[in-house]
This record gives sequence, structure tokens and C-alpha cells, in this order.
Amino acid sequence: GAQRLAVIRALRLLRAFRIFKLAHMLSEATALRAAIWAARAKVAVFLSVVLIAVVIVGSAMHLIEGSTPGFKSIPESMYWAIVTMTTVGYGDVSPATALGKALAAGMMVLGYCLIIVPTGIVSAELAQAGAARLSTQVCPECMREGHDADAVHCKFCGARL
Repeated sequence: GAQRLAVIRALRLLRAFRIFKLAHMLSEATALRAAIWAARAKVAVFLSVVLIAVVIVGSAMHLIEGSTPGFKSIPESMYWAIVTMTTVGYGDVSPATALGKALAAGMMVLGYCLIIVPTGIVSAELAQAGAARLSTQVCPECMREGHDADAVHCKFCGARL
């Protein structure tokens, strides 16, 4: 019985080697890593603004909802701001006043920006890196462009550039 299980476990181990099929995607991972690295300053500025917003909104919620459970201190209110902004929304703390609910709605919208803005920044870096690899040279024979930056011959007709 135990030997049969060992054979099955060994066969299941072979499934782990499927990850090596992803080796051809290594260049894409490198491009993504380079884009994230190139955008790090912009993303850091954005995250600093988000951190400042968490402190300000957390403090404002403490002033607005001070008597509501979960908003008794500024750190508790900042916890609520982070949970709301990251769209986790546990539901353990929620505002009771109309002004608090309006501020919560603003934080929820700001939370979507937390996802959208860094994605746009990194995507722009990826697009810029892709465009930098292409040359604007026009082939004298076929009049096409879009060749690699280091190309000597046209990739469409083979003529010398």
C-alpha cells in the first residue's frame, strides 16, 4: 500500500516541472521588472500622497466620528482609512454620521485610484520601452518603417537600410 502511494507521489512531483515551460516568458518578466524600476520614483510619490491622505482622512474621521466605536483614536481611524482605501472593507468599522459616510465614499473612490494610477504609470513605461526598441528609419525600397533600432537590413524586403 505505502509503496503504491510513493509511486503516485513521485508522479505528482513531475507536475512541478511544468514550471520550466515558462522559461520562454523570462524576457517579458525582465521587461516588466525594468518598467517597474523605471517608474519607481513616480510610484513612490503617488504612494506618499496616499499615505498623507490616510493620515488626513483618518484624523478627520476621528474628529467626525469620535463617539462611534472604531474611531475612538486616530490610529483606529487610520486603520479604517487603509481598509477602506484598499477596497478590503472588513465591515468591522463603519461611519454613522452623514458626513462620515460622505468621507467614506470619497475614500472608496480614492481606493480605486490606488489600483489604477500605478498600473497606468507602469504601463506607460512598458509602452515607452517598447517604442524605444523600434527605429523610425524608412526602408528606401519598400518605404516601410518599424525596424529594430540596430537593424542593418529591412525586415520586410531585405534591402539595406
